[in-house]
Amino acid sequence: MRRAYISGFTGSAGTAVVTKEKAALWTDGRYFLQAENELGHEWTLMRAGTPGTPSTSEWLKETLPEGARVGIDPFLFSADAGDELRRTLAEKDQELVLVYEDNLVDKVWGDARPEPPSNSLRVHELRFAGVDVATKLANLRKELSSVGATAMVVTMLDEVAWLLNMRGNDVPHSPVAYAYVVVELETATLFVDDSKVSHEVSAHLNEAGVSIKPYSSLVSEIKRLAAEGAKLWLDSARVSVAIKNAFDDACAQYYEDLEIARSRKRGSKEQTTMDKEELDGPAALHRPSPVGIAKAIKNEAELEGMRQAHLRDAAALSEFWAWLECEIVDGKKKISEVEVADHLEKFRAKQSGFLDTSFETISGSGPNGAIVHYRAEPATCGHVDDKLLFLLDSGAQFVDGTTDITRTVHFGAPSSRQKECFTRVLQGHIGVDTAVFPENTPGFVLDAFARASLWKIGLDYRHGTGHGVGAALNVHEGPQSVSARFGNMTGLQQGMIISNEPGYYEDRAFGIRIENLLIVREEDTANRFGGVTFLGFERLTFVPIQAKMLDLELMSDQEIKWLNDYHTEVWNKVSPLVEGNARTWLHRNTRPIVKSGGATATEELASMSK
Repeated sequence: MRRAYISGFTGSAGTAVVTKEKAALWTDGRYFLQAENELGHEWTLMRAGTPGTPSTSEWLKETLPEGARVGIDPFLFSADAGDELRRTLAEKDQELVLVYEDNLVDKVWGDARPEPPSNSLRVHELRFAGVDVATKLANLRKELSSVGATAMVVTMLDEVAWLLNMRGNDVPHSPVAYAYVVVELETATLFVDDSKVSHEVSAHLNEAGVSIKPYSSLVSEIKRLAAEGAKLWLDSARVSVAIKNAFDDACAQYYEDLEIARSRKRGSKEQTTMDKEELDGPAALHRPSPVGIAKAIKNEAELEGMRQAHLRDAAALSEFWAWLECEIVDGKKKISEVEVADHLEKFRAKQSGFLDTSFETISGSGPNGAIVHYRAEPATCGHVDDKLLFLLDSGAQFVDGTTDITRTVHFGAPSSRQKECFTRVLQGHIGVDTAVFPENTPGFVLDAFARASLWKIGLDYRHGTGHGVGAALNVHEGPQSVSARFGNMTGLQQGMIISNEPGYYEDRAFGIRIENLLIVREEDTANRFGGVTFLGFERLTFVPIQAKMLDLELMSDQEIKWLNDYHTEVWNKVSPLVEGNARTWLHRNTRPIVKSGGATATEELASMSK
């Protein structure tokens, strides 16, 4: 939000850098077009990940003179990011300055800056969580003991929520609260504003042996841990610069005080005791958070909650698509992208357990669909009609699960170019959906399956193919992903959930994306080479894929069978949940298609879309 205020860029990922003479913003390929539209003339867009684009630290080093001082808010940069920036700047005798007291953007923002959120926490029921807090803490303590750690700071908001079986409402679309947890071998402490803790939440935490302290007291608690000789598990990719520095500084103070005392007692009988104090002194153990992987591997209660949430979501989407098609095809109306998103939320809100959307709906018609994470605004948005391709990426937060789905449709006559691109995107989607692979295969291995058909004609897309999804938590979670970025070596394991969302985007013309969520599950293969378990996917998402967007001549019989089998499953699962126009729409859009020659196939597909 600070970046959006100072730069005007509202995308979910990016870094703004302001010097006395220049202002530059880095973002990835999902947001290039959006940033071009939102940044003012005084800003330079840095297209991260493209050849010739320097990193923020490299740009600062080259742009600023020797001796320059670069400020960051130490609570907003990970320890790893801070260390990388510090090292790079030092190559030119430049200094990294940690601005603890006043975030400089806040000083510019002044009284207009919104107040921090103060929404209440809520208990995430055990029937949805599957495992109680005491068991989760016991499992975490086993992990700590196994590596010689005595404490851990949990800083990721979704990890805090998952570990303590509670949810919040501080971040739009994500059921999390601003909080930290410090877990020791005998105690656990939640750092959160008291105003957010109801009697129910307090009793829930007390039952699990979790105490509560003010959010602002975390740094002093970190210093206490060092003073008491804690072996602190720190995930430097997730822990902030401020937390790591607080512990490092307190450790340094501990050993400085010990050395002073040693020098006074040198040669005395107390020397042996002091040597033991040094061995028992504080230390940081830098390891990836074990909470992240535990959260990513869902238990059966979490998986069943996700299944049920997706069925209710599918019912809402069937009602929505039936309404929208009627308005545009039969009513000959033009409906704004914002109105479409608003109506979709109303359909979802009628479903039991609905809480919120899981992210800002991406409702992109025609050229706006080419902006990967487009955000429609009332004053500038386009309209959905029967002339333009329409991309809709949306999701919901239910009490028992989180959804994320993209469909691309045309209410008129798609061009042959659009049909070819759509068909190749679907082929990539099928390639991932049907993949079978050894357990612990990193997600990047599957990424080429999604791009292969596009690559054959020289096309591609600038985003990952899949991200992890939380169970009634953040719609984007790690550590698992499916992406061309092969640095993520996290192996896929049974119980993980990922999205499957290949796409294609023709700048200023149209965008295509097809997205389902998948559960990683064991496959019953005829062989188990080397005794290895092989994995595949179970689908969570059940909404029709528009048949008239397909060029059937490009599709194999097996791919057509996949689509027909998928639509049969959609009908069987969702038809009992809808009635009237929605049921009629669902039936029409899940009928089997047959690969046939000439006009017959075209006429059949056209009739299916009416």
